[in-house]
Amino acid sequence: MDKKKFNRVLIANRGEIALRIIRGLRELDIESVAVYSEIDRNAPFVKFADFAYYLGESEPLKSYLNMERIIEIAKESGAQAIHPGYGFLAENPEFAKKCEENGLIFIGPNAEVISMMGDKIAARDLAIKLGVPIVPGMREPSESISDLKHYAREIGFPLLIKAAYGGGGKGMRIVRTPIELEPSLESAMNEAYSAFGNPTIYLEKYIEEPRHIEIQIACDHFGNGVYFPERECSIQRRYQKLIEESPSTIVDEELRKNIGENALKLALSAGYDSVGTVEFLMDKNRNFYFLEMNTRLQVEHPVTELVTGIDLLKLQVEIAQDIPLSIKQEDIKLKGSAIECRICAEDPFNNFLPDAGKIYYLHEPSGPGVRVDSGIEMGSEVALFYDSLIAKLICWGRDREEAIKRTIRALNEYIISGVKTTLTFHKAVISSEEFKKGHTTTDFVKLHLERLLSKLQIKEQEVISAIIGVIDFLKKQSFSSQEKQRVTAKNLWKYYYRFSKF
Repeated sequence: MDKKKFNRVLIANRGEIALRIIRGLRELDIESVAVYSEIDRNAPFVKFADFAYYLGESEPLKSYLNMERIIEIAKESGAQAIHPGYGFLAENPEFAKKCEENGLIFIGPNAEVISMMGDKIAARDLAIKLGVPIVPGMREPSESISDLKHYAREIGFPLLIKAAYGGGGKGMRIVRTPIELEPSLESAMNEAYSAFGNPTIYLEKYIEEPRHIEIQIACDHFGNGVYFPERECSIQRRYQKLIEESPSTIVDEELRKNIGENALKLALSAGYDSVGTVEFLMDKNRNFYFLEMNTRLQVEHPVTELVTGIDLLKLQVEIAQDIPLSIKQEDIKLKGSAIECRICAEDPFNNFLPDAGKIYYLHEPSGPGVRVDSGIEMGSEVALFYDSLIAKLICWGRDREEAIKRTIRALNEYIISGVKTTLTFHKAVISSEEFKKGHTTTDFVKLHLERLLSKLQIKEQEVISAIIGVIDFLKKQSFSSQEKQRVTAKNLWKYYYRFSKF
């Protein structure tokens, strides 16, 4: 097999990222192979792919986590490579190794690098060796309560408990006082075991008023690498990112260069050979500390694409084909500002509980500087089997003020009917004075959630009242049935847009 040329690539994922990959492959003249679970049988990504194969039942273990079946389909379909997207098997070194053993290219870093950078302790040790700043903490993980208590006294409070072999906020706890420590340790270890099959945890100093800053990097197979302008991902809830933007409001050119060079040094020293992201915490004095590395394409990669004009997905595929990097560091210029809102099927008024159902009506925003990466269409089934992310709204502006105004305008145009979503929550956050001023620490949602939800409830009541009013008015008119249906739809849209605006 000619490793330097892909004619066909299997996508081991679903939803909006599968569709994003399909579009990128098409621009590279590469055919796409989709795999789908039972509930995704009629999903947009299945329709858009050049080929589609049934993978299994809806449960992830029987479909998108079924390594053997995915590899079997890849070989059966004639694909030369597999793109894992993000989530599912994207950071699984065993899957990357299985691809290699079966003569398939894994579009991502090699299995050894995934394994090393996925081990938070090994990644921290590498950072220490290279002089990359890290948060003070344990050098070795433990599952001994007595040992952990000893380290906690050495590190001091407040401190952060983290699962040693997993991410996504699982097994993570902030502990502010000694009395909270033991129950928090037990709870974190139980959660880590349930999520990752390993209860081992470690402790590190908790940074007050932190910001989550990350650096996108790209490295080829020939030792070349570049870094991109930072993304700020501080608007989070339960350690899950909700809104991302680039550039950060507190990073200047000198700091950007410093943190970018540290990120790239870490990646190149690890033998990294794909696109990836190095994540940092930044304190209120703009000191930065290495957090972890994500060895895959990030959910928020479109933010970087909009402020640089570089297609990261296509760059990733080119690297996997042994093509040297086509860009140099001096080619990467920051242009304007971009903001991404993760649109999730969740109910902000019910503790952000995931929602499921059929999409009965969908209107996506458009216009200058507006991009929607979506995995749904009218009639789509949103299931509880998978992550609640259903779409991403990304808006670009010549500066941050224009990007904010454009995002608010786009959110006001966005309608999803059939499932509860976070659309109105995003409107409240982006419209808030705190966000506009750039006061975006990782505890933003915790500090302002109650007030934001109160604002949302008032706005929702206004919308409902307006719609009820127009329906009552139309019922009294002497329209034919067909006319009434047409006029109702027109007026409902007009009143929804007018009264739902922030």
